[in-house]
Amino acid sequence: MSLFQNISQQQSPGDKTRPLAERMRPRTLDEFVGQEHILGSGKSLRVQIERDDTGSLIFWGPPGVGKTTLAKIIAGMTNAEFIEFSAVMSGIKEIKQVMAEAERARQYGTRTIVFVDEVHRFNKAQQDAFLPYVEKGSIRLIGATTENPSFEIISALLSRSRVYILQSLTEQQIVRLLRRALQDSDRGLGDLHLAADDAALEKIAAYSSGDARSAYNALEVAATLAQEQVDKRITDAIATDALQKRVLMYDKSGEEHYNLISALHKSVRNSDPDAALYWLARMLEAGEDGLYIARRIVRMASEDIGLADPNALNITLTARDAVNFLGMPEGNLALAQAVVYLCAAPKSNALYTAYGAVKEDVERTAQDPVPLHLRNAPTSFMKFVGYGAGYQYAHDLDEKVADMQCLPDNLKDRVYYHPTEEGIEKRIKARLEEIKKLRGGSPPAYRDTEK
Repeated sequence: MSLFQNISQQQSPGDKTRPLAERMRPRTLDEFVGQEHILGSGKSLRVQIERDDTGSLIFWGPPGVGKTTLAKIIAGMTNAEFIEFSAVMSGIKEIKQVMAEAERARQYGTRTIVFVDEVHRFNKAQQDAFLPYVEKGSIRLIGATTENPSFEIISALLSRSRVYILQSLTEQQIVRLLRRALQDSDRGLGDLHLAADDAALEKIAAYSSGDARSAYNALEVAATLAQEQVDKRITDAIATDALQKRVLMYDKSGEEHYNLISALHKSVRNSDPDAALYWLARMLEAGEDGLYIARRIVRMASEDIGLADPNALNITLTARDAVNFLGMPEGNLALAQAVVYLCAAPKSNALYTAYGAVKEDVERTAQDPVPLHLRNAPTSFMKFVGYGAGYQYAHDLDEKVADMQCLPDNLKDRVYYHPTEEGIEKRIKARLEEIKKLRGGSPPAYRDTEK
């Protein structure tokens, strides 16, 4: 038996021992639900499929949106052999074996589509193994990934493939799929003669987070429970029992991890406590490390609030200590308290931009020596050569401010910190203007931060 026969062998769609999600997998584009932005009439991917001119493809999208299904439909419509294997289970040896089979099949006029699920899990060497066969046209590669391809797939493979982004299914689309499964006697649950409340199906759809596979799994459990009822009806209560806990799409090391923390940070920056609490809960309820979030909100306190409200940093550090002391989930309210405080606090990025300007000068200007009057002189020789000469001890002065240059000569009179009119920074700005006058100069040339 060839490798093709071994991998391509499929069970009957009507085999009721298989999971509902597998049985209800669409067989044609007309059965396929969702992704109208690429599969609608006249859209790019549909036109390519209908012209049998797809080439190699990368499907990027969350779980349960039809990546594998779409690859199988393409293989069926283009009369190609379909070879499917998982990046989790396969290595270079298996890749080369499949490629050799595809090369031989091509000589006999048979085209091959190689579908790689979770292609992002292949390392660079494994991905490189596909390149010669993709370039020669021995195979059409279709890779499925839940991770951003620009980060996880080598550029040489990306440049030879068309990337399509698949979107999460809407709740209405999932309800439509669930209704179809309940009515389909051949592949679905139609022979059970079940009824279902709209609210129950809508709850399953909402809790599936756009994942059709998850929704089908929940419906299958609900159908089993409903068979025990006199009226054989899937009610809201049965749906709740079948769901148990909402499926939250999250990967602590993947892109969604960074998407959610970005949403939290930007909601805080925009002073939106409701949105910030939502994104915080999304991360915590999906199992994110509370200390990771604590570290990030400490950064927010300095980056987006700074001296407009110095207490923000204390609040976030206290929240970190609470999470460390209590653990999770008990520490979640401490994080929520800190996040809401940050949202309500006056905002200023003056420190953030000041440090950025300083860093830029450090990198682009000559590293002038420390002025002699700012240097310590612990030895007589150092005093002799001028270390510390001209230094003025501010505490000895009535105004506690010395008219003394503290920057190197090449950055003399440079102003980095531009305090805003927000919160405590308004008082800081007035104090700095006073200090400048005490030194005998004009007030510092601050930017207009009110624009």
